Amino acid sequence: MAGSMERSYSEVLQWLYSQLPMYQRVGKAAYKADLSTTQKLMALGGNPENKIKALHVAGTNGKGSVSHLCASVLQEAGYKVGLYTSPHLKDFRERIKVNGEMIPETMVMQFVEHYEESFKDIQPSFFEMTVLLAFEYFVYSNVDIAVVEVGMGGRLDSTNVLTPEVSVITNIGMDHQQFLGDTIEAIAAEKAGIIKNEVPVVLGAMKEEAFRKIESIAIANQSNLKSTEKEQFDAPVSQLKGHYQRENERTAWLALYELKQKGWPIEKQHVERGFERVVDNTGLLGRWQTISESPKTIADCGHNEDGIAAILEALKEETFEELHIVIGLVSDKDLDKVLSM
Repeated sequence: MAGSMERSYSEVLQWLYSQLPMYQRVGKAAYKADLSTTQKLMALGGNPENKIKALHVAGTNGKGSVSHLCASVLQEAGYKVGLYTSPHLKDFRERIKVNGEMIPETMVMQFVEHYEESFKDIQPSFFEMTVLLAFEYFVYSNVDIAVVEVGMGGRLDSTNVLTPEVSVITNIGMDHQQFLGDTIEAIAAEKAGIIKNEVPVVLGAMKEEAFRKIESIAIANQSNLKSTEKEQFDAPVSQLKGHYQRENERTAWLALYELKQKGWPIEKQHVERGFERVVDNTGLLGRWQTISESPKTIADCGHNEDGIAAILEALKEETFEELHIVIGLVSDKDLDKVLSM
């Protein structure tokens, strides 16, 4: 064990954050060209990615909501469920949960303590370390299944060392263009990088050119592909507000159906209860969340063109005399597009 345990949790967090490549500062240099660093990191930790069953969720918008919906249903079906999402809104530990409970501070501290010296050789980023921490914690917690949300893109994302039970791509929109490409097809190809040989893949609603691109990659991988737009079914309505969640519910429903086809017993009542109790079960924040009634204040983490369009649609359902919008975006977003909306 390297280092000394005398550091506080907040000092350990500061150390972790200091490994965070801020895109605003170093731009594209922060984006790794391959998964070799993540692979070295996983080997250092005894390859925890090979010891967990997982549902892997990518997409431009909705992947967080779909991940939480799936996790909630799996909890209702009696499984011990790991949930890895990013970014966090208030507490770093939101990223790593088991059955809705955040990873304990002590586990984060022990992780840094244990690996800090070894990390000096590998030089992993904040994201890569966090993925190792999550996967190790899921193995330690002996989860039955983990729902793992992709950070950015898919092909080169640190989470993409997994071979999941089912891969999910919620949708494709224009976001992170300087990393993922500036056409819908290019972005679709990056997201489709999570498709693994003979692992079924579920798609949410998306533009035809994105669908065609992903379909061709699924065919090359002999992956059975299902799309919410090509299948006829009704998904239950969840606890999540905002009409844009209806499509996320359909995507989650189809992903769970595919899991069931693979031998995971998930019944209709588990889906209904899991959808009904998604916020209670998982602690999901920031999705059309009413944080005050007087004045009525709604928080939503939509942060790109499609996300803002969904928010504007949802606002049409609200009655108000005056509307104030407070918006914050990082520098890789298309501010002019968003503001003109």
